[in-house]
Amino acid sequence: MRAVLALALLLAACGFQLRGPAELPFQTIYVPGATGGIALNIKREIEAASNAKVVDTPQQAQALLQFTGENQSSQILALDINGRVRELRLLYTVSFRVADTKGGDYVPLTTLQISRDMTYNDADILAKQGEQSLLYREMQSDMVQRVMLRLAAAKAPKS
Repeated sequence: MRAVLALALLLAACGFQLRGPAELPFQTIYVPGATGGIALNIKREIEAASNAKVVDTPQQAQALLQFTGENQSSQILALDINGRVRELRLLYTVSFRVADTKGGDYVPLTTLQISRDMTYNDADILAKQGEQSLLYREMQSDMVQRVMLRLAAAKAPKS
């Protein structure tokens, strides 16, 4: 009990506080194509963890979030002496832009990339495919948080 109390006092003394809703520089945003992939996850995150509301049409929105690219790829990092893959680098890349209805940029065209390294073994191909899928899902979740940080840091376009 004393340890919990000491930790609470230490955290309060250093200024720590739980992250509240993200303060975005717009009240409404339109996210086209929010039926799957990162667009759907961003829409959910904006609705759940920000001051902004996602609207159904661009005419109702102060800001438009446009995803111009989303790509998953891999690179071979290491081969064994027989030429078989032993290590891979998984890459997840997203490009997006946030503009107002007049074409001004809240966030100019931005490309973010996340990578993860994983070992690979031909003998465990099904397990490694499952691991790869899990890593891509985790990378997408991390990417949602990075995009949200960019949105929270955005400034309203100059008129």
